[in-house]
Amino acid sequence: MKPGVDYHSFANPDEFRVRHVALDLAVSFPKKELSGYADLTVDRVKPGAHTLVLDTRDLAIRSISLRDAKGGSSTLSFSMGDEQKFLGRPLRIELPASTTPAAMVAKALDQSVIRIEYSTLPQASGLQWLTPEQTSDKKHPYLFSQNESVHARSWIPLQDSPQVRVTYSAAIHVPDGLVAVMSATHGPVDANNTYHFEMKEAIPSYLIAIAVGDIKFRAISARTGVYTEPGMLDASAKEFEDLERMVAACEKLFGAYRWGRYDLLILPPSAPYGGMENPRLSFITPTVIAGDKSLVSLIAHELAHSWSGNLVTNATWRDFWLNEGFTVYLERTIVRALYGERREQMEDALGLQSMRRDMADLDAAHQQLAIDLRGEDPDDGVTDVAYEKGKLFLQFLESRFGRAELQTFLRGYFDHFAFQSIYTEQFLDYARANLLTKKPGAVTEQQIQEWVYGPGVPSYAVLPPQDVFKPIDDARSAWLAGKVKAAALPTKNWSTQEWLHFLDNLPPKVSADRLIELDSAFALTKSRNAEIAMSWYRNAIRNDYQPAFPAIDHYLTSIGRRKLVRPLYEELMKTPQGATFARNTYTRARPGYHPITQASIDALVTKN
Repeated sequence: MKPGVDYHSFANPDEFRVRHVALDLAVSFPKKELSGYADLTVDRVKPGAHTLVLDTRDLAIRSISLRDAKGGSSTLSFSMGDEQKFLGRPLRIELPASTTPAAMVAKALDQSVIRIEYSTLPQASGLQWLTPEQTSDKKHPYLFSQNESVHARSWIPLQDSPQVRVTYSAAIHVPDGLVAVMSATHGPVDANNTYHFEMKEAIPSYLIAIAVGDIKFRAISARTGVYTEPGMLDASAKEFEDLERMVAACEKLFGAYRWGRYDLLILPPSAPYGGMENPRLSFITPTVIAGDKSLVSLIAHELAHSWSGNLVTNATWRDFWLNEGFTVYLERTIVRALYGERREQMEDALGLQSMRRDMADLDAAHQQLAIDLRGEDPDDGVTDVAYEKGKLFLQFLESRFGRAELQTFLRGYFDHFAFQSIYTEQFLDYARANLLTKKPGAVTEQQIQEWVYGPGVPSYAVLPPQDVFKPIDDARSAWLAGKVKAAALPTKNWSTQEWLHFLDNLPPKVSADRLIELDSAFALTKSRNAEIAMSWYRNAIRNDYQPAFPAIDHYLTSIGRRKLVRPLYEELMKTPQGATFARNTYTRARPGYHPITQASIDALVTKN
């Protein structure tokens, strides 16, 4: 496997490289279609090259032309390659030969753009079209995109690889009464309800994002705010009122915020991920609105991506840990700065537990940081190995060089590779030259190799304190032993993290009367905290606690966050009666799930 080669893209950026994408698209909810054109500004990198290859999936291409600055155009011939699983179809465009073979950019392309007129198909995997009934307010339809990992190609024909960074602009025509937002600077709105956007910083294709719906905005500070459906605006603004503090804390630790604004878009409940770090406008699941800010570490995570991921990006999906491991390290640093060291330690401990559960189901090859995903859907590489093992690697470096030294190194790293996409070995070379030399011998080459290319977690990893949850463990043990009633448990000041540790670590089998006792004392079946509810429901399924099953059905049919629904389907599928319940519920829930969530759950419930 050659580092830096993107095995999940058909594109040929070593011959042609797209530099700018200009979109002009009309939104049709009845057709579930985006229709219009994409103008691509392209550099000819290899003299003599004449075939541009783009990534597509489920796109209807109408015509392709080369257009010059004076308005002239000439038709270009093109062909579509065969469909490949996970990847879609290559679009091959024949371009004029360079008149100056030695030139890096062909004269025939100077001041010209390639216009691709096209429309999306209803099944485009990067778009979710919601009926009014599937939204929070249930009044208007809603559209939103989710491009990571390789879904941008399902609504834009482009070089859909994180190593190709582009600027972009857009004119989005939306139905009257609806609003469009994108991961870009918001420009004027025309009288015909056309919204204009521009992203001047070069970003990878998976960070181009769009949403259209009944969307309102409320400012939190001069550079931060929240967009939501009207009915969620008050709760969202209150939950995320620390947003400016988070941005300021990040800047103090890791250097200037380089994207202008930082706003949040709170999505409808079907959002497949907790958050998506689209620059200037992170897309966020409503399941983090707990009413007490206990789940806002996810916001810290998405904000931290403004440095690790958006500013410096993994060049291929093999290098995903460069985005996520670094971001978890930054996220926990923000949590420590804003909410204290104990909160950070609890987050670390829960992350470690989650990673160990993931690793128990992964073979050795999928426990590596630099992971070989050839022939696989890169979405399936989204495990806690990239997140938590990557974070532990940086924690190990911090233990050897000191927190201040590592943070200085990270600031230099973000500056050095700003607005670039890099692969694992480039980071390691930079670390060898700019960190390891600060204290020769503190970290060996063998240790680097073990962390990055080896399975599991090295025995010398720096783990969170084992006693951070000791009071919770003691309380659980006392209750399980019958020494204390559930109502007498000292839960008054427990945080979400402490409740999750209590519930996640219950034994596999708990008697029905004990579950009834716990539920009666704390109304867990009716919990409005989505994380606590998921943990409780998983225990209920394991023990066939029937009073919780109507709530489980409602939970699975009302939210689509993959992290929360997939574990419940996995647990249900372990017994015949559970599998029947899962399939019946999924039949009703599936239309409201995002295609990414659908793909994950389809694979579970169709098992014999």
